[in-house]
Amino acid sequence: MSGYLTGVLVTLSFNIIAAYAVYLPIAAGQLNLGIAGFMAIGAYAAAFLTNEMSWPIWAAVLVSAGLAGSVGLMIGLPVLRTHGIYLAMATFALGQVISAVFLNLEVVGGAAGYPVAAYAPPNIVFAAAAGVVGFMLLLSTTRFALYLTAVKSDPTVADLLGVSVRGIQAAAFTLGAMVAGFGGALYAHHYSFIEAQHFNVMLSVFPVLYVLFGGTQTVLGPLVGALFFTLAPEWLRASAEWRYALFALFIILFMAARPQGLVTMSLFRLFGRRKPQVTT
Repeated sequence: MSGYLTGVLVTLSFNIIAAYAVYLPIAAGQLNLGIAGFMAIGAYAAAFLTNEMSWPIWAAVLVSAGLAGSVGLMIGLPVLRTHGIYLAMATFALGQVISAVFLNLEVVGGAAGYPVAAYAPPNIVFAAAAGVVGFMLLLSTTRFALYLTAVKSDPTVADLLGVSVRGIQAAAFTLGAMVAGFGGALYAHHYSFIEAQHFNVMLSVFPVLYVLFGGTQTVLGPLVGALFFTLAPEWLRASAEWRYALFALFIILFMAARPQGLVTMSLFRLFGRRKPQVTT
């Protein structure tokens, strides 16, 4: 595999992980714009554990993902009292605060950045992304996925039916933070260097675009969205300086024509009706 192709696939893998970190809160009707902050927690915590305490990468990554999830739970409970644009603003501010903390934390390099000694090769990154997709597919078959749909569709009715709306929303927010921390920890060990400036607002916004473009109705939407946003600019590379303009124009036209996203439940039902009938 060429270095260029490997680099594209590594980028795709991290984009897929970030997309699912955003998808989980969205599946519960919550927009989390602080994903970059939780990725920073995972990245810096894992790097510190492998650098300063000589932990193996796999242990540092798992513990850092759990730490990001714990922070998400502690912060999510009060933050989730807000809704809509106010929740988006609160999580946006949260992500910026977390990044600012690491920017001024000298024990992990501060503004100069933090080199990471241990290295995670591309195959580990590919396997991790595949594992996240597999986990999400498995999660979509559980009762928890039904609760997410109920809470997103009508939280009042879900509450009347005995579903803990706050609990489901907090669980989705926490799982999203864990996935983000997991991705951040792998990012640190693959690129062998981290700096707080990387975990900026755009790192939170782009995964939201992946999810919205792919569709929020099915678990495959974030995967399709991440694939498109990662690979389409590469396919348009031949058009040189016009490729980003063409790409942006296509996105505008597509979202105007199909605001529900590319992968929807109606699309699955359409393909289901086209399956050949087996007669005996």
